Amino acid sequence: MMIKGVLFDFSGTLFRIESVRSWLAAVLAEQEMRVDAADFERYAEGLTAAGALPGGPAPQHVPDRLAEVWATRDESAERHREAYVGLARQVALPDPGLYDALYDRHRSPAAWRPYPDAEEVLGSLRASGIRVCVVSNIGWDLRPVFRAHGLDARVDAYVLSYEHGVQKPDPQLFHTACTLIQQDPTDVVMVGDDRHADGGAAALGCDVRFVEHLPVEERPDALRALGLVP
Repeated sequence: MMIKGVLFDFSGTLFRIESVRSWLAAVLAEQEMRVDAADFERYAEGLTAAGALPGGPAPQHVPDRLAEVWATRDESAERHREAYVGLARQVALPDPGLYDALYDRHRSPAAWRPYPDAEEVLGSLRASGIRVCVVSNIGWDLRPVFRAHGLDARVDAYVLSYEHGVQKPDPQLFHTACTLIQQDPTDVVMVGDDRHADGGAAALGCDVRFVEHLPVEERPDALRALGLVP
């Protein structure tokens, strides 16, 4: 196929969230709060098991009281915060203000790193005249993350689930993305790390290609290897 447009997922595809330990340490430092090493490890392990870091490890168990909001967490900013703060509250942290501070930290550009080949691939697509849209299941505005890392100029459009009240794999999001970049879905590739959510683009006729959701250090060239640029 001749590729005329590419849709990219955000978390685990173009960017990776920091580790749970880095996330927790950054918030404790911001709050000027010190805890001993044993307590820090206990908090970090609890938050990891709870799945409290958006973009991080999945919850080992979602409490019944959060099941509904968890299932639709990416359909609004309010639901997204409720779901993740609710998961974090399963862990007894030393200050009640930490739960909201942790949630706010994950929205900071400092909490995210682009994969090593993201800038090169996005730049090559732009140079080749191939239109790019970021399509993400998310509950907040990720545009500042792209701006802070110098990648915003390489993206033509963003389709964020919370702004549309619908989440992947619903074809509506992918249809909106193709419309924004003015391309027929059959000329578009969707790139993501979630075979269920991102695979929804196939219903429109998009080619779908996957990368693994790995730490930045372990995935230096997976985007480049997809062969998106002629």
